[in-house]
Amino acid sequence: MKKLLLLGLCVAALSACQDQSTADTSAPTTTAYQMNKDAPMEYTTAGQTDADHLWLEDVLGDAALEKVKGWNDRSAPLMQDDVYTDIKAELLEVYNSPEKIPYVNYRAGKAHNFWQDDKHVKGIWRMTTLDSYAQETPVWETVLDIDALAEADGKNWVYKGNACLAPDYNRCIVSLSIGGKDATERREFDLATKSFVENGFNLDESKGGTAWLDKDHLLVGVDFGEGTMTDSGYPLVSKLWTRGTPLSEARELMRGEQKDVGVWPGTFENADGGDEILIVRATTFYNTEYYWIPQSGDNAFKPVRVPVPTKTNFGGDFKGQQLVTLQEDWTLENGKTFKSGALVSYSIADFMESGEISDVHEVITPTARQSIGNTGVTKSAVLLSLYENVSGAAYAFDFSDSVWSKTKLDFPENGNVSIGATNSKEDVAFINTESFLSPDTLWSLDASTMKSETAKSLPNWFDAQTMVSEQFEAVSTDGTKIPYFVVHKKDMKYDGKNATLLYGYGGFEISINPSYSATIGRAWLERGGVYVSANIRGGGEFGPNWHQAGLKTKRQIIYDDFIAVAEDLIDRKITSPEHLGTHGRSNGGLLMGVMFTQRPDLFKAVVCGVPLLDMLRFHKLLAGASWMGEYGDPDDATEGAYLRSISPYHNVRPDVAYPEMFIYTSTKDDRVHPGHARKLAQRLEDQGHSFLYYENIDGGHAGAANLEETAHSQALIYAYLADKLMAKD
Repeated sequence: MKKLLLLGLCVAALSACQDQSTADTSAPTTTAYQMNKDAPMEYTTAGQTDADHLWLEDVLGDAALEKVKGWNDRSAPLMQDDVYTDIKAELLEVYNSPEKIPYVNYRAGKAHNFWQDDKHVKGIWRMTTLDSYAQETPVWETVLDIDALAEADGKNWVYKGNACLAPDYNRCIVSLSIGGKDATERREFDLATKSFVENGFNLDESKGGTAWLDKDHLLVGVDFGEGTMTDSGYPLVSKLWTRGTPLSEARELMRGEQKDVGVWPGTFENADGGDEILIVRATTFYNTEYYWIPQSGDNAFKPVRVPVPTKTNFGGDFKGQQLVTLQEDWTLENGKTFKSGALVSYSIADFMESGEISDVHEVITPTARQSIGNTGVTKSAVLLSLYENVSGAAYAFDFSDSVWSKTKLDFPENGNVSIGATNSKEDVAFINTESFLSPDTLWSLDASTMKSETAKSLPNWFDAQTMVSEQFEAVSTDGTKIPYFVVHKKDMKYDGKNATLLYGYGGFEISINPSYSATIGRAWLERGGVYVSANIRGGGEFGPNWHQAGLKTKRQIIYDDFIAVAEDLIDRKITSPEHLGTHGRSNGGLLMGVMFTQRPDLFKAVVCGVPLLDMLRFHKLLAGASWMGEYGDPDDATEGAYLRSISPYHNVRPDVAYPEMFIYTSTKDDRVHPGHARKLAQRLEDQGHSFLYYENIDGGHAGAANLEETAHSQALIYAYLADKLMAKD
């Protein structure tokens, strides 16, 4: 099944330095976590209680924005020094370079790409032929100029993609966001005339999704008015909208409940190649129900639930088989069991005929140290990336005589292998390979012959020949081995004096795989810095069990894993607390907040990006209610008490020496509320701790709306890290 909205929390800037604190942050504070656990401080001082900070949740409130401006203004001069200037110029050279890979979607003989550079700040949607794309300098045809559209409309549009109707792909729904928010305005676009369709399928700004059923029918899940959005801020109603009729007359297909995460429309392909209606109801972040909506017969428009476990993810459909990735074991009535983490399939025709699933076929079941990366369906094969001990390889699968077979594809290994754009109607596919020290290479693959060739590649943006990438393991508190990668110059001395940046995420089954970053290479590695990527639990590096080991009240093990990696780096004399910094964003921002409060003795610098920090109110802010499946329910006695014990906002203490934290967020972030960052900053200020802060007005959860903003925010981060961690001349 296809065209399903993927949920995610899911890849910056800076502002205030308070200099009231003169505490020596080099002094060890190894008892900080024990203090927080055993005697959590209740803030009763006037002006410093949780209630006193609620005004900072007023996103566009005058008082809140004035406070943010003050923090920004005080921080900027401390960050924008010569190092900042140099890094920003180096990064802009990369971001604006025409040598970037123009990643494409292939549709009916045309390769489509979205491109940004210094001349197209907001970007252009453009297309070319496949033959032209294969040339060193393709001839591109502009489809839609977002800069020109923004100027004409007088709005700060950020392009959020398009979805076009097969098989000719001439009619598309274009999504546009103001300032980078998740909520988008959707407009019907005619590719043939390169213009928006007057009186077409146009929708006002909303979170949600759409899916084409046919040229005259659009499946819609948006904000339809009062009572149609969940507590998480997503649609709880899906409808079928007929061309030429007002949206108010769209036919309701299914309605969820207020406490659901959301209800989204999609489609899947039947045995005759026609599209069927699929409704996806996410009751929690990790529990999903799938419903087929028949369009004819006695049960027309009556939802039929697909009898699969609720912890599953639907993939594409291939040769009449529906692909399903399991997040829990699945035992059929015949006693046959499929393990969590496996990719399996079942007959779509059999299900549509009986409403039951009688037979399931195993595509692949990863081992304990493997995980499935991503998949893509072509006309002749299902493509899949498989990771073993966090290093990837690519495979092709075919289905014949009720059996799946696999063929390993010839691509570089020991890095990141990801399946790029595929099209179930075509045999043209793209696969991307990279590693920490090998730039991205985009390969074109003919899925009918499995022949591949290099389509595009990045230049070497930094001198990787002088560097090496190594993989080590740290031992966590329960004895589990936690892999991590260290990237550094070959002549690095093991003397504990290396400026080291430790990156982590640890949530939502998101894997942190080896990847090439010109930003890290230029801004950090070439300046002598060491980069470390930690594969802690909570992620998906070893499948669902690796993720589920840290859910809800088991979450401390994620933080123990990260601490173990930090301590292992120190034990190996790669670095020391005086030269160790850490960075994470979103859920990784929560990780940073926990490191800051539990082990301030381990780090000299903490970069905390677009973070969750108030774990007693996260479920009341924007999309936060959808994440209770990950973190737990603050209103539950047991889970709430646990969340209080780890909540960074509630565990900052006036009597602990902390590193000077750099917090960044975005006013336009409508996923993780900027109030999290603001309230922690205010609490730090209340207690006299020094910090830096930057809140970018635009950018949404990504933190930046264009390349200039991206270069600015990244330069701030690395200038801060250089100042804190690198030895001064």
